Amino acid sequence: MLILICDAFDTSLPDRLSEFGEVTDDMARLSEADAVLIRSKTKCTREFIDGAANLKLIIRGGVGLDNVDRDYANERGIEVRNTPRASSIAVAEMAFALMLAVASRVTEAHGSMAEGRWDKKQLKRTELSGKTLCLIGMGNIATEVARRAQAFGMKVVAYRRSGKPSSLAEVKPSLTQAVADADYVSLHTPLTDQTRGMIDAKVIAGMKDGAALINTGRGAAVVEADVASALQSGKLRAYATDVWPSDPPPADCPILKAPNVIMSPHLGASTKENLIRIGEEAYGIVQQFAENFAQGIK
Repeated sequence: MLILICDAFDTSLPDRLSEFGEVTDDMARLSEADAVLIRSKTKCTREFIDGAANLKLIIRGGVGLDNVDRDYANERGIEVRNTPRASSIAVAEMAFALMLAVASRVTEAHGSMAEGRWDKKQLKRTELSGKTLCLIGMGNIATEVARRAQAFGMKVVAYRRSGKPSSLAEVKPSLTQAVADADYVSLHTPLTDQTRGMIDAKVIAGMKDGAALINTGRGAAVVEADVASALQSGKLRAYATDVWPSDPPPADCPILKAPNVIMSPHLGASTKENLIRIGEEAYGIVQQFAENFAQGIK
């Protein structure tokens, strides 16, 4: 069995996987690969899959699967797996870091001091305690954010399409109702036809004046031009994002030049600890696959 590692994983993973077969990062051997491991960078499109004649397993190290053409993979009989639990803590901490940076004006304070200013009187902080946080989506990552928000003394509400209740948040029946009174709105949805562009001018208009939008979910879940316009007008206090419509975003991305934006280059899942957890889950998936592979089970 040939295992092709396409993107960056924990450096110990290739040696660990070698017990199941040959492991390589040589993309020229895609056509020989029985299993491929990807993260965000590699896109498993129809063309990619067509170039992998022997492919039987795709493992996406992370939560979302929007960079995999799952329908075509299914047509080809290729199993598609991800590691949904591994990244929860890392991304939740990133979301909270962005929220804290907005409240405490960390980037503005740093920038002013780097420019030789002492803006102690001009920069006024706010506290997260007593504020309302709205979580869009209530999966593994949002659950970890909710736990941390409660520890900070925040009121937590949420919107999830299933409407399933949560012990950690008051689940609202509609997106409009969920965002209406929130001081912070944090996005935690996969990218689907239903979530693409879900935060648009209409939804933003229904938000509290001066609310902050935090995005560690998917860049394409917001209409960037609408977010930039709301930042210009002051309707939104801030937009703090770790995710983009592409990695990196195009030069004409309106968020890049909008005011009151805190940006990071998709670092949410890139902790040392998370890469180890992703590797553990990926190892387990390959182990199960290798057992079936040896027995001729498809």
